[in-house]
Amino acid sequence: MKTHSIIVTSLLAMNALTALAQHHQREHQKTDTSNTGHHEMMKHDSSMKDMPPMNHAFSLNLPMNRNGSGTAWLPDAAPMYGTMIHSRKWMYMLHWNIAPRYTVQNMGRKNMRGGEAFSAPNWLMFMGQRKIGKKGLLRFNTMLSADRLTEGGAGYPLLFQTGESWQGRPLVDSQHPHDLFSELSIGYTYAFSKKSDLSFYLAYPGEPALGSVAFMHRPSALANPDAPLSHHWNDGTHITFGVATIGYRFNKLKIEASSFTGREPDENRYNFDKPRFDSYSGRLSYNPTRNWSFQVSQGWIKSPEFLHADEDVTRTTASAIYAKKFGEEEFLNITALWGVNKQHESKSENAVLIEASLRQQKTAFYTRYEWTQKSVEELDLNEADFNMGSLFPVNAFTLGFNYDLFSLNNVRFAAGSQFTVYHTDNRLKDLYGKTPVSGQVFLRIYPSLMNM
Repeated sequence: MKTHSIIVTSLLAMNALTALAQHHQREHQKTDTSNTGHHEMMKHDSSMKDMPPMNHAFSLNLPMNRNGSGTAWLPDAAPMYGTMIHSRKWMYMLHWNIAPRYTVQNMGRKNMRGGEAFSAPNWLMFMGQRKIGKKGLLRFNTMLSADRLTEGGAGYPLLFQTGESWQGRPLVDSQHPHDLFSELSIGYTYAFSKKSDLSFYLAYPGEPALGSVAFMHRPSALANPDAPLSHHWNDGTHITFGVATIGYRFNKLKIEASSFTGREPDENRYNFDKPRFDSYSGRLSYNPTRNWSFQVSQGWIKSPEFLHADEDVTRTTASAIYAKKFGEEEFLNITALWGVNKQHESKSENAVLIEASLRQQKTAFYTRYEWTQKSVEELDLNEADFNMGSLFPVNAFTLGFNYDLFSLNNVRFAAGSQFTVYHTDNRLKDLYGKTPVSGQVFLRIYPSLMNM
């Protein structure tokens, strides 16, 4: 009952916020009409098509579609879903995604690792930005998640997923819930010219310059309710309690450096963890055309896991994101990424992900393939049965779809389903079976496409 109450409350909140946004826009238009007269209003409307697109959160000279998570870049051709609200000096945007669903992991094998559950992964983001003088840009961002209420402390079942802990035990075959406060950040950018920007980003919590755009903000992953198995090989630092980033853009290139807290969020998903600023990272981003975005990054992470506080991780990532628009709400979005975690005197653990989403009006088809190396420690295996240096390759292939049923006040309701087939080392077949299969049905609630 608690989960259902949270879902209903979230839906009502989404409805209220979008209705408020539309009311604000109508009132703003009325005020403009009364102040300028009918002739001036008609003149304003006829010039709207000639106005430049809304700018990026960290540049007055880049399009808004390049906004990713934290300070990461998407291609300029990437679609953007949300609600925009304008005031005299500020521009606000509201994004969200809620996926009430029933998932079964490792179908037909109740005596093996797996699980089933009703859950509702969710997040809501609200941001605002305004110009400061002619060359300055100020922005803020807030991101909230009610995962702790809808998923419980152990999160939702997800075969072969690892990372973080619950009640002093490592989470295995489960995706941890995200913190209520997933991002509270401010940023300032100064434009030296149309090709040159200097930006600053402070967050508590937030995301350092490490990895690609986080999975919940990648267009290729929006339709998929599950986190990638490679989450902690690429974008696992997207909720970090204490981040400071400086970035410089010249034309199509951007270089960034971050100092941040290496420890992942603790088991209390409602509090604010201690800022440490004991880790650092660097990232180089490159958008050669409006369809492509590339990045390479490396981070030196101090004691990320609470249960293994003496272990530091060096993480290296590289990714390519492609976006192509074919027509009105017809998109192809593809992401390919590689990440590697290296601990002192341990083997490097690699992960590869390729995911794609094809949007055709009301229907979205998507797929994801992952190859991830999981260790004995990651999978919480009995050390007496396995060599401690062993790595277990996990292959996961997902196919799924969404179909929009109806919309209400800029809120879309879509139904979807997906299946995932796994293949792993024969040494794990007694725990998982030979070829595990998982599936789910879900309702996806998200905002309409923004016509930029």
